[in-house]
Amino acid sequence: MDLEKRPAHRAEQPQPPGQADRHPPQAEGCLAVAIRLPVRIIVLVLVVPVRLVWDALAVCGRFLYFRGLRPVGRAFGAVLTWLFKAVFVWPWVGLWRYVVVPVGVALAWLGRVLFVVPAVWLYRSVLTPVGHGIAWLARGIGRGIAVTALGIAAGCAWLWRYLVAIPAAWLYARVLTPIGHGIAWLARVLGAGAAAAGRGVGAVLTWLFKAVFVWPWVGLWRYVVVPVGVALAWLGRVLFVVPAVWLYRSVLTPVGHGIAWLGRGIWTVVATLCRWLLVAPVVAVWRWVLAPLGRAVAVVAREVGDALGHAWRVAGHLSLVVGRFLAKLLRWIFVEPVRWAYRTVLTPVGHVVRDAVWRPAAKAVKEVRRATRQALASARESVRQARADVRRMLFGTSKQAVPVAAPPQEPVPVPIPAARREPVAPGARTLGSSTTALTKD
Repeated sequence: MDLEKRPAHRAEQPQPPGQADRHPPQAEGCLAVAIRLPVRIIVLVLVVPVRLVWDALAVCGRFLYFRGLRPVGRAFGAVLTWLFKAVFVWPWVGLWRYVVVPVGVALAWLGRVLFVVPAVWLYRSVLTPVGHGIAWLARGIGRGIAVTALGIAAGCAWLWRYLVAIPAAWLYARVLTPIGHGIAWLARVLGAGAAAAGRGVGAVLTWLFKAVFVWPWVGLWRYVVVPVGVALAWLGRVLFVVPAVWLYRSVLTPVGHGIAWLGRGIWTVVATLCRWLLVAPVVAVWRWVLAPLGRAVAVVAREVGDALGHAWRVAGHLSLVVGRFLAKLLRWIFVEPVRWAYRTVLTPVGHVVRDAVWRPAAKAVKEVRRATRQALASARESVRQARADVRRMLFGTSKQAVPVAAPPQEPVPVPIPAARREPVAPGARTLGSSTTALTKD
């Protein structure tokens, strides 16, 4: 544990670029050094059991999760997946594959046979020839109509030209144009006279409108309203503005200055009293009581936090050491004796039992089974021959040759595999080879 003050030059060491100082230098006094050792000892004593219990619970939880909960969850998920597929997926897949698809294929074939093939035959064999004949007939009729229409159009054009167009052009050039020129000259003369008369009437109407509606109001504003307004403004200034300004300058301003001076004095007295009666004691209590107490509490809290972190790390190392010791103790007490008993006692005994008891017993059982099968086959053959003799005695021999049953064949003996022993090489990997090597060394 770090029981001494941190050296001052450690805070002045340059930090590598891109890496900030996680523990900025802080001023430490005698209080921090005095409370550090007992706090760390007490916290270490309290935290070590908690860390040991925590690590034990973590190991048990990991074992329970990896050996119990995760396999059960996977099995439960597999069962739920199978149930989901059996309830929601496979019925619809079977319905689609074995009902909808065959019915759709049958309906498609029926529609093709009933509608598509007759429609194609009708189009190719009936409608196409009829359409070609109608098109040929329509082309012939169209050509005749076109020739007739061209002749009629040429005759109509000649009649229109000589009966309508030429007389209309002569009428326009010789009759309508002079008449239009005369009408235009008369309209220009009449328009000039009407414009002159309109200008005179407009001037008279404008003078009358100004005389009736504009000039009286302009005279009223200029010679009545403006003089009356000027007189009223002078009267208001003399009667109201000048007395109000005198009253503000000579009366209200001195009175306001006196009230402001009195208020400043009262505020100064009240502020001084509040400062010395309230603020100064509070500042003194804060500066000489609360601030040192807060710094002490902060130092204690910081030291307790550092002690907790340090004790948690130390407890982790202790927990690791205790766990390794318990693992080795468990291996020495249970694993090594069991492995030694398995390799030294159980394996030779098992080989002896296998070679001396199990294999001869299995061979004897196979021989008994083979003899039993042969006896049963001989009995079945004797019963078959007796039945055949009784049938021949009762019903006689048929003309066809009676097939003679073939003698039973001897079963081929099954070869027994040779015994395979475990390798006894010096470098063979076993359950506790590393521990054995360490003990031997």
